[in-house]
Amino acid sequence: MVEDITRTDSYDTPEEKRRLSLWARLFSVQISFYAQVGRAVLKGWRVARKGGYNNALWCEQSRGIIELVESHGGIFHISGLDHIRRTPGPVVFISNHMSTLESLVLPCLILPFKDLTFVVKESLLNYPFFGPILKSIEPIAVTRKNPREDLKTVLQKGGESLKKGRSVLIFPQSTRYPDLDPERFNTLGIKLAKNAATPAIPLALKTDFWPVGRLISDIGPIGRKTRDIYFSFGPPMTIQGSGKEEHQKVISFIQNFLASIRG
Repeated sequence: MVEDITRTDSYDTPEEKRRLSLWARLFSVQISFYAQVGRAVLKGWRVARKGGYNNALWCEQSRGIIELVESHGGIFHISGLDHIRRTPGPVVFISNHMSTLESLVLPCLILPFKDLTFVVKESLLNYPFFGPILKSIEPIAVTRKNPREDLKTVLQKGGESLKKGRSVLIFPQSTRYPDLDPERFNTLGIKLAKNAATPAIPLALKTDFWPVGRLISDIGPIGRKTRDIYFSFGPPMTIQGSGKEEHQKVISFIQNFLASIRG
């Protein structure tokens, strides 16, 4: 299935997959979905605990999440994969951040083309079950408390990853928001790309099929507001000068895309 997605520039969930699975029909969509997500995390944790979690399994589990979402009513619209395919070497992916879903789906879309790691909040590494999985991908961990120290960490460790040929994905919003607020969209991604002389690829996404929950942030009401899920990769850009112009281009790309799908 992942081969079908990444073989072309775009992917839309086919009509034959736009129906609920037997499990989702027999049980509540919410119960069925989160039970199977939990099962996948448990499987990954068992492998990670033994030091065997690798890109192949990461990609496989990410592919499984796409299939799980589709079987629970989610409809994917993915575009711009050729921008990844045709850009040589590692890149810095710069994206808005809306839900847990993108963190689980993006490996399946990027790993067929490029090695990958994420910039993540340090506290996530201590999460039960999920923490060991996250540690296995050697993420770049930041505190989100001291911007100056976070910048140093991202430039140093992100630069090391890029030199090794490993792309870096960063969510400049720091946390999940339903809308893009330019004031909350920091310049870490642009600064990393400039410092490492590496292209940056903007990514616009809409993943509120899996919204932030009120009581538990990672458990929101699946598919209650929308069934459509969007990922759109933009053309690569080389950072010139201070990077202010490219930073604004990333923001504009995301804003324009979100406006276009919201009509």
